[in-house]
Order: sequence, then structure tokens, then C-alpha cells
Amino acid sequence: MPDLILKVKNLKKAYNDKPAVDGISFEVKKGEIFGILGPNGAGKTTTLEMIETLRPIDSGTILVDGIDVGEHPNQVKQIIGVQPQTAAFQDKQKLSEIIEMFAAAYGERVHAKEFLEDVELGEKANDFAESLSGGQRQRLSIAAALVHSPKLFFLDEPTTGLDPQARRNLWDLIRSVRDRGVTVILTTHYLEEAELLCDRVAIMDSGKIIALDTPHNLVKQLLKRGFTKEQQVEQANLEDVFIDLTGKGLRD
Repeated sequence: MPDLILKVKNLKKAYNDKPAVDGISFEVKKGEIFGILGPNGAGKTTTLEMIETLRPIDSGTILVDGIDVGEHPNQVKQIIGVQPQTAAFQDKQKLSEIIEMFAAAYGERVHAKEFLEDVELGEKANDFAESLSGGQRQRLSIAAALVHSPKLFFLDEPTTGLDPQARRNLWDLIRSVRDRGVTVILTTHYLEEAELLCDRVAIMDSGKIIALDTPHNLVKQLLKRGFTKEQQVEQANLEDVFIDLTGKGLRD
């Protein structure tokens, strides 16, 4: 279908005869922020790595913008961007040089300062990577992953370990990437993050997708099954207090 950027069908991966991904199928629409959720060992990262061409597929098919990942991995690499969970850069390399290096790997020439300004790192263009905080490294890795204008962008637990300001700033950055026309797929253990960011989520467990819908619909389905809990209606939470007292600005 023309409005799909990703189609996964009967995807399987096993290690030592133990299924890690057990015949999952799902589709992602162009322009979505799509979340893959699940406990540790559910198969989330293995699924992403197969889509990203980083891990061989045992069986099943993956089509990225109509291109078969198994048959044409190099073509797929040209249209995807990947921001890993832990970003690693040369400590003694300037940020502008890092952006230029990533662009050159794709045969592109870019204005590094503009890419850095998009992620609020323009003033650090001539600083070395070793001087960056955790949140700054995440933003730099996002900028580096977008130098070739990918159609599909992957983030693996992008806000793990970040303080509240950096976390909320990264949420805004992810939305801005989506607003540029880039489809976003992310994994996260922060369920409120998925609820705020994602148009739809797939919940995985033991290598299978056990639910797939919008966050709103998944909550409605739970309530229809008779789920109840003690109700506490709060207009704010402790994170809101923290942000209000310390400010929304990034502490870089």
C-alpha cells in the first residue's frame, strides 16, 4: 500500500533454537511515531536490528518503502536512520567534524552548523565530543542519523538516563523529526513517554506481538475488560513540580 513505509510479515529469529522473535507481523504508516514496547527479553531490539539490516533474518519478510530488507540491505540502509541506545563518538573530534563525517559516509555534503542548531547544539560546533553531557550526546546522535534525510528513523530507548529537562526536550525533538515527514519507530520502557509520543504502539512479550493499537484504544479495551484501580485525579505530578522549580531550559 502506498501509505505504508514498513511491512513486516511472519518475522522469526531464534538463538540456540529458542525463539527471540516468533512470527510477528505488523505495518507502519508513513508519518507515524510508532512504538514497540515490552519487558526485557521480549524481542524488541532483535526486531529493530533485523529491520535495520544489522541482524540476519531467519524467516519472514521485511519491506521498507517497498524494498526487501533481506534481498537489498544496502538500498535499505540509504533510506533509514538509526539512533542507538548508547551513542559513541571519538572524544577528540569536534561536533561539526562528526556531522561532516557521517554525511560523507552517505556521499552527502551538509552545513554541519545548521544540523547542530536543529538539535540545540549550534554553539558547541567547535567543541569536542568528550565535553558533552548524556542528553547532548543523544541529540548529537539524532543529528548524525539525519544527515542523509532518511525516510524511516529508529530510536532505541532514547531518553534512558536523562534528566527531566533533557527528556522533555528530546520528546519535542522527536516530534519535530516526525513533522519533517520522517516516520519514527522507537522502543522505550517509559510507558508515559509512549502514551504521549506514539500514534500507535505494539506490545511484545516472549517474541510475539500481543497487542497493537493507539494508546487511547488500548486503554479503552482494558477498561471494557472490567479493569479498575483507585482513582486519583491530579492536575500535576512531581516531574511537573521539578520542571516548574528548576526551569524548562536544558542544563548543558
